[in-house]
Amino acid sequence: MRVPSFYRYADALRLLGVFLVGCIVGGVVLHSLFVAKFEAMYNTVYGLEARLGQYEADIAKLKQYKNQHTVIKSIQIRVLEESTRSARLDRMTETELVKRVKEDLSILLGRSIYDIDADANLVRKLLESKTYDDVSGKDYAIELKTVLLADNVLQVWMTVRVKAKPPA
Repeated sequence: MRVPSFYRYADALRLLGVFLVGCIVGGVVLHSLFVAKFEAMYNTVYGLEARLGQYEADIAKLKQYKNQHTVIKSIQIRVLEESTRSARLDRMTETELVKRVKEDLSILLGRSIYDIDADANLVRKLLESKTYDDVSGKDYAIELKTVLLADNVLQVWMTVRVKAKPPA
């Protein structure tokens, strides 16, 4: 029995190899695009769910204080843009930090807007050296830049910076 010579099929095998490598590379690129789009969609859904929960809580608080016209009815927290660039916050981390700060400031809900200066020291002491830890293991320190009370809404602007962890 005679073995056929493969030098006649070298070009065909080379083309088959290039085709298979192209299929593998194409599959990897397609999968990475799918993962990127899925992650973007997940971040959007997470942000929307957080907003929905915040809106439902705001509606409940507004219903509770609808007949009282001189109390703080809701709290809006905004993160300043320069802090997000320096701390490199993703949307989920920023949403979680806003939620935690809002929980800490919720003690002001229902308080009279005329007695807000009496509570200022309490809030300053509460958030003066507050460090929030993220699920990814980073610690974030917040700083309240501006607090404004208008139309029964307490609006807070804050900056966020990554706090260095002490060595273990």
